[in-house]
Amino acid sequence: MKAARIHSNGGPEVLRWEDVELPPPGPNEVRVRHGAIALNFSDINVRRGGFYIAKPLVFPVTLGNEAAGVVASVGAGVTSVKPGDRVGYVGVGGPFYENTGSYCEERNVPASCLVKLPDGLSDEQAAACMLKGLTAACMINRIWRPKAGDPVLIHAAASGVGVLLTQWLKHLGAKVFGTVGSAEKADFVRRYGCDHPILYRDVDFVSEVKRIAPGGVVCVFDGVGEDTFMKSLDCVRPFGMLINYGNASGHVPPLDLLLLAKKGSLSVSRPAFSSYIADPQQMRDNFAELFDLVVKGVLKVEVSKTYRLQDVADAHRDLEGRAFFGSAVLVP
Repeated sequence: MKAARIHSNGGPEVLRWEDVELPPPGPNEVRVRHGAIALNFSDINVRRGGFYIAKPLVFPVTLGNEAAGVVASVGAGVTSVKPGDRVGYVGVGGPFYENTGSYCEERNVPASCLVKLPDGLSDEQAAACMLKGLTAACMINRIWRPKAGDPVLIHAAASGVGVLLTQWLKHLGAKVFGTVGSAEKADFVRRYGCDHPILYRDVDFVSEVKRIAPGGVVCVFDGVGEDTFMKSLDCVRPFGMLINYGNASGHVPPLDLLLLAKKGSLSVSRPAFSSYIADPQQMRDNFAELFDLVVKGVLKVEVSKTYRLQDVADAHRDLEGRAFFGSAVLVP
């Protein structure tokens, strides 16, 4: 089979399209023939050798953690799925930087990490919404849930997670502010329920939030990190919450807890996606909730662009350059 692999860290040019031998699935393993593969910023972090890496990688490395497709064959002891079933997965156990491997045509994965895909959900939609949708679900279900009328701020509202967060929070009654980088992205997020797009390149987002909501927002959802998080402290009303769930611009700097008191008795959370899917049954329940919202149309999954898997270097360049809205997927 073919796979996109790296033999060293670096820019998109280190990605290679190569032949790889794939053995039969072992006991309790399933071979999945990929129909669509997610493109996530964590893939770029691993490729760069950046802040997700806790120990040196053993090259060559096949990137990617998330995909959807069909069961091609099963190993001994597998009874939960059978050949022909449509399935998806996000991670195969352990940290994302240690157990990558979805940038390929087929892959053997533990049966325990698979979820069945419902009718009405395409491979492309599943690959675009599983990690991003459960990231949104983790924050809403476990960390902070809005009351009707609550003002909230979403950074990078036109991103894959941002679009799903916008729709979900709006569905729950929140008033949504969202930072975006262009007028086109502002129009895009308005279509998905963002009440107040903020062009952060043109205006100071703190001043703009305070102009519209003088008391501040009750929660900030921040997947950008270094460039936005500390400034966001000045957007939040007393006893509000800041959630950092991503580091697209770099790690958030160390935070003095006394500063949270001085800014109005604020709370901060840094969720780990792995905690939300650690229990297999809870993981399936979480996916069932997400898929139900998508199939019912409460959450519309925006697959803005598809790339051939062999063109993954172009996909990485575009993601780093913020060249598309919503999510993109790779197709073998």
